[in-house]
Amino acid sequence: MNAHDYAIQANGSFALPDACFKVKALMEDESSCIEDFANVISVDPSMTSRLLQIANSAIYSFPGEVSTISRAITIIGTQAIYNMMLVDVAASAFKHFSNQAIDLKRFWRMSVFCGLATKNLSIKAGIRDIERLFVAGLLQNFGELIVAKVSPELAKTCENYDAEHLPWMVQQQTLGFTYTEISAELLKIWQIPEKIILPIRHYNEAQDIQINKDVKVLYLATRLALVDAHPDRFSYDDTIDESLCQSLGISTDDLNLAADFASQEAEHILSIMDAKHFTR
Repeated sequence: MNAHDYAIQANGSFALPDACFKVKALMEDESSCIEDFANVISVDPSMTSRLLQIANSAIYSFPGEVSTISRAITIIGTQAIYNMMLVDVAASAFKHFSNQAIDLKRFWRMSVFCGLATKNLSIKAGIRDIERLFVAGLLQNFGELIVAKVSPELAKTCENYDAEHLPWMVQQQTLGFTYTEISAELLKIWQIPEKIILPIRHYNEAQDIQINKDVKVLYLATRLALVDAHPDRFSYDDTIDESLCQSLGISTDDLNLAADFASQEAEHILSIMDAKHFTR
């Protein structure tokens, strides 16, 4: 099986709800209005509740309470609403997932941490549309969940990484490709915007793609997430290319602040998404 084969199999288990496709269609329709978006989202009480929780969370840090979908759309725009729906899909995947092949608590914390760190570093690097990059950070390793479901024994093998054999190296050796390649293929099937997919597909090649800030920022965030998950096994010196930090104008202090922010907020975001319930 190649990365696309895994994505095809996963699409049935981790499918986007119809509302996502309807919102995407409205985004492409210049005649659509805020009420059109609110009408699509509000028919799902669970999604409405969760979107409002996320809109009022530290991810967006609004100065006042966001109490309606219409207000959330007005404040953060339709792209951010669509991105938050993708976040909801990622969280909902755990409702139907039961597997001992990987450490689910570690997987989900790393995903949320990576999303938060990506957002923080994007601000430092002067990148706009940080909500899009939060989603890229959150979903970049979704392929791990897919392999754990489809090929649990291979997923267990891929868990055997250390400072000399980094996770993506073990994945490449075991599968012939990385988890992020599966993630990119699935998001392509979901018709996710290419701006989200591109950094996911290429961040492990960040040293060779010097022109794209998104790729570099996601690279740094994934390394911070790895150190956070395994502080006994990894350090910044093992995993982070200092030249990439310099090219973005990001200092060691900035990395530490991003990691502190992500660590502090991860548990809060996990509780919003009910991830603690899913990973116990």
